[in-house]
Amino acid sequence: MITAELVKQLREKTGAGMMDCKKVLTETDGDMEKATELLRERGIAKAAKKSGRIAAEGLVTTYISDNKKVGAVVEVNAETDFVAKNDEFINFVNDVAKIVVDSNPANLDALLETKYNNTDKTVKEVLTEKIATIGENMSIRRFERFESEGFVESYIHGAGKIGVLVDVKAGKEELAKDICMQIAAARPEYLNRESVPQERVAKEMEILKAQAMNEGKPAEIAEKMVQGRIGKFYGEICLLDQEFVKDPNTKVGDLIKSQNAEIVRFARFEKGEGIEKKEENFAEEVMKQLK
Repeated sequence: MITAELVKQLREKTGAGMMDCKKVLTETDGDMEKATELLRERGIAKAAKKSGRIAAEGLVTTYISDNKKVGAVVEVNAETDFVAKNDEFINFVNDVAKIVVDSNPANLDALLETKYNNTDKTVKEVLTEKIATIGENMSIRRFERFESEGFVESYIHGAGKIGVLVDVKAGKEELAKDICMQIAAARPEYLNRESVPQERVAKEMEILKAQAMNEGKPAEIAEKMVQGRIGKFYGEICLLDQEFVKDPNTKVGDLIKSQNAEIVRFARFEKGEGIEKKEENFAEEVMKQLK
């Protein structure tokens, strides 16, 4: 049975109309992923961006060593935006980022067991104390750490909403800062075309071909159209293929090449990215409490 809630979720995910959503969900027996692909094939929906469904609160921050050879970006989540502005919480997040740089933990579990700022307590123990004193559930969600042959640059946007870390093998700091802002604004998923998994490309080409054939084009024409349209796909998800935000007439890859620079890798964290938070109805909650 196709429920109203399922239709609502697909509408929010794709921006398609209610009847279109209901139709494809019926055709796919309620399979959300297949329904999304079907909408895209019919040209009704754009590629779904899970990052648009952000609901969790907290903070993303970065820390770079004095010699700029090592850097980290971390995300720590909390229940409310109010706590994210709390100085005690902010200081804790900053400390965690520094610990990642200095201690090089292998993973999240190792980080939680690392000693906190030359004390006898672990990061996990201090986190537990913060939860008790601040009065909200908190968790260290993820981190990324780069050691660079050149230098590491970072950028924080929106008071901790987005954090970007870039490993620069060659190039000037001014360019590196521009690249950080590019990544924050344009949301690339990969550095270049070679980084994109082949199955991701194959799936996109399949969708593009279905779109072209649904427009009434013969198979051989559809194939040629796919080759033309796949460049736009790369231009959305690959940093080097993107238009430079400061000058849309220039590709990021061309800009980097013109300055004899080299970007090795990057990380972009957006607060609450991919986390769906339960929507609370305040009036209903009050009524439950009264009963």
